[in-house]
Amino acid sequence: MIAVIQRVKETELTANGAPHSKITRGFIVLLGDLSGDDETDAKLLADKIAKLRVFSDENGKMNRSLSDIGGEVMVVSNFTLAANYRHGNRPDFLRAAPPQEADRLYQRFIADLDFAGAPTVSGVFGADMQIRTTADGPVTIVMDSAVLRKEPKP
Repeated sequence: MIAVIQRVKETELTANGAPHSKITRGFIVLLGDLSGDDETDAKLLADKIAKLRVFSDENGKMNRSLSDIGGEVMVVSNFTLAANYRHGNRPDFLRAAPPQEADRLYQRFIADLDFAGAPTVSGVFGADMQIRTTADGPVTIVMDSAVLRKEPKP
């Protein structure tokens, strides 16, 4: 499972042409579910992201978490994070989990984030979405659950 986490001042998401969700101060997380991922991957990433200390304290040091600042998380499913771009100029997405499994893990990840104390909103799985974000920093971190599991990358 791959997550791209970006610290934001504000994010708004439109799904299928209609406003759907909005957050102020927190993270937008683009989540890619890979074939073979399971509930352990979702929990490992959710727990790490909920406690991630990348918000500035009174001394300007990145030392505060979402709960410290009253932040929120917007989670957007993004199968293109599974792209294989090694050959040619058109990526394939064969590493992505099948849609039904990916949606199940996406929903599980959201529930795990909520359980970890991170107020969470989401996109719409499989929908045409537009996202307007004001990045903060920018601070962007890529996490892979295989790293948290201490497994070699495929």
